[in-house]
Amino acid sequence: MYNPQIHHRGSIRLRGYDYSQQGSYFITICTQNHECRLGKIVEGKMYWTFGGWIAYQAWIEIPQHFEHVELDQFIVMPNHIHGIIVINNISTNKEQLTTPELWKIVAYYKYKTTKLINEIDDALGSRVWQRNYYDRIIRNEQELSATRQYIINNPANSSKDQNNPHHQNPLIS
Repeated sequence: MYNPQIHHRGSIRLRGYDYSQQGSYFITICTQNHECRLGKIVEGKMYWTFGGWIAYQAWIEIPQHFEHVELDQFIVMPNHIHGIIVINNISTNKEQLTTPELWKIVAYYKYKTTKLINEIDDALGSRVWQRNYYDRIIRNEQELSATRQYIINNPANSSKDQNNPHHQNPLIS
């Protein structure tokens, strides 16, 4: 149970930044306790569980639920996902603009995947994702390119991940 005297849950968001403004955002969402419930990596290649497939499918459906949102590079890993979300403010009329904030997109994604994964696992009410998520504002094309490459190379580099329970064995993650 949350106790503000001992639990200090400060926001990891950039203070004062409008996360609904046009731009590209790199996000990472980790499974609860870094459990490898989305799949496994064998010889540098990711193999999804059914939960991993749900995570993938829900990701690619995000633009169907949010106007002005596009997706870029994305990957489902055994215990986390990485993705780039692009918010495009195409309207110049502020009254007509309904661009969602990044946190609403992530909250929707986590809600939808949790519901479906828990139904499949017969574990209703179980936590799939950690409470928060990590984000980084991508500021230029060079950073966008480097972030895409990081996501693409993530399965091959998983043995170096300290949160990977099998990080000592590069063949099995």
